[in-house]
Amino acid sequence: MLALVTVCCAAIAAAFAAPRSKQEPERKPIPRYGVLVYSDICVHPETGDYGGQRITFQRFLEVDTAIYEFTAGGISWPLVASEINIDPRGKMMYFTVDVPQEDEPRTISGKFSPDGETLTLDGGYCEDQQNPMKLSRVHDFGAKPKSCKSCPPPRPVKDKPAPAEELPLMEKTPAPKWEPAPPSQG
Repeated sequence: MLALVTVCCAAIAAAFAAPRSKQEPERKPIPRYGVLVYSDICVHPETGDYGGQRITFQRFLEVDTAIYEFTAGGISWPLVASEINIDPRGKMMYFTVDVPQEDEPRTISGKFSPDGETLTLDGGYCEDQQNPMKLSRVHDFGAKPKSCKSCPPPRPVKDKPAPAEELPLMEKTPAPKWEPAPPSQG
């Protein structure tokens, strides 16, 4: 009997120890506490102007804060975000910032990679919404910014199929009024 229990336990342990194939990589969520910086800041080699954006998350016990910086020739003043929401599982985030040149607040949202090393922002860049904005996690804060890459050529837009035949506009007729049927006698 003891041998049977030992064999069963060994079989179960071997099943759990066996390598798993084609599974999603193990998610290592972003740390619950500390400072995280994601950036794609770069320098244009021809002009020396900065490009890209940087997001700094400060994660405290009481609250999360975010500082957003973007470029328009030079790096903007740091904008303190409001309405910061970071998924407890470390999969996604969003926050709102008031940009001085814009009438409406800007909402920044995105998804973290499974290992937490990349933040992919919703939307696109280079006037092409199909090119995702990927910000890498910064580990070396003293490193020089990389050279900016030129925007890729826009992808061709698929033409909408032409309608086979234009249908004439229907005149609006009032909907018939519903009237209850008289009760049946019987």
